[in-house]
Amino acid sequence: MADAASRLTALAEDVLGARLPVRLRAWDGSEAGPADGPVLIVRERRALRRLLWKPGELGLARAWVAGEIDVEGDLYEVLDRLAGLIWERGEESRGALEAVRDPKVRAAAKALLKLAGPLPPPKPPVEEMRGRSGARHTRRRDKQAISHHYDVGNDFYELVLGPSMVYSCAYWSDGGTLEEAQHDKLDLIARKLRLREGDRLLDVGCGWGSMAIHAAREYGARVVGITLSREQAAFARKRIAEEGLTDRIEIRVQDYRDVVDGPYDAISSIGMAEHVGAVRYREYADILYRLLKPGGRLLNHQIARRPEADEDAYRVDEFIDAYVFPDGELAPMGRTLTTLEDAGFEVRDVEAIREHYALTLREWVANLERDWDRAVRLTSPGRARIWRLYMAASAVSFERNRIGVNQFLAVKTPASGVSGLPRRSRVWSEPQGPERESREPERESRGPEGR
Repeated sequence: MADAASRLTALAEDVLGARLPVRLRAWDGSEAGPADGPVLIVRERRALRRLLWKPGELGLARAWVAGEIDVEGDLYEVLDRLAGLIWERGEESRGALEAVRDPKVRAAAKALLKLAGPLPPPKPPVEEMRGRSGARHTRRRDKQAISHHYDVGNDFYELVLGPSMVYSCAYWSDGGTLEEAQHDKLDLIARKLRLREGDRLLDVGCGWGSMAIHAAREYGARVVGITLSREQAAFARKRIAEEGLTDRIEIRVQDYRDVVDGPYDAISSIGMAEHVGAVRYREYADILYRLLKPGGRLLNHQIARRPEADEDAYRVDEFIDAYVFPDGELAPMGRTLTTLEDAGFEVRDVEAIREHYALTLREWVANLERDWDRAVRLTSPGRARIWRLYMAASAVSFERNRIGVNQFLAVKTPASGVSGLPRRSRVWSEPQGPERESREPERESRGPEGR
């Protein structure tokens, strides 16, 4: 079969209505497309059969997980080039995909059928989430989804995340390490919550116990951490015992809907709300509000997507849903803020830290790639490939402002209106250049009391 790469490139450009921005190498050794930059490799004709039976993202994802397509060169560059072609084309891109009704494109599809080889398609990779039933975000289905994602193995997560075992956006300083940035993130949350000796903290979605340990060890808080992952809970309890903090921290395998032992002085929810779902989010906010004492504080750290022109058209990313975060959903920042307010919270501060997550993800990908053979042994080749693609693609999404991450500081403000928070909760950098020079004489003349 001669020059499969040229035929595939022509088909892709017919469907997308644009030049393919990466070079393509097919299973027969043929190549087509721009000579510079990275190469997208179609190793097996089976990948085409997956696309024929499941056109779009899920078919591509299955081929990637199975190792039937791959990248030679910089994965980030491939994703960045394809992002401009697909992710950011918006309605134009959807219109191009709908062009399959066009006779020319249908003819190209028939050509793909000839290239694909004998049918039927291969079975989905074993790493794909299957067996889900019933409505989203019931207790049973949420537990299945959490187990699929988090019960991959603590050793694998430690390889990717590093010793901190913090699976959320770090908070970076110039020249800092991943461990330092994760410490700074935990400390930032503790300071925003104004934790004090003896405060009761509920850590919802406590992961491997890092926030609970930091709050108890550094601030003297008494912490309850909840998770639906038994592997996470076992790892967290072991760490807590090694730190000598069992008298201050309790880790439970428990659904947030079953927590009834309030009131708490503070609640941290770090990367948990993405699992709650739109249909449950108001209930989630109501429960957290009820569990706080008057004047209690909530720190909600949550990934957000950009708003859709038609919010009813929002669909969960197929690759993420099938292989990474089953039933996970992202909401626009404004919807989260409104829901918290509707539940009764006074939202006092929102800090956007989008660029910090891109840096964090690149560090995790570097950890994975640095110890790739061990990652494969701990899980499977498919699982390692899932994580590499998901984290690299997420980094590009944060860099391009397709998604963001925000920390909401909210208070259960009592009827007196006294929030218990300082009037000025942020410290911004000093002005630079001419603006600074013009203001300095005024600051000096006003004296200390004017600062």
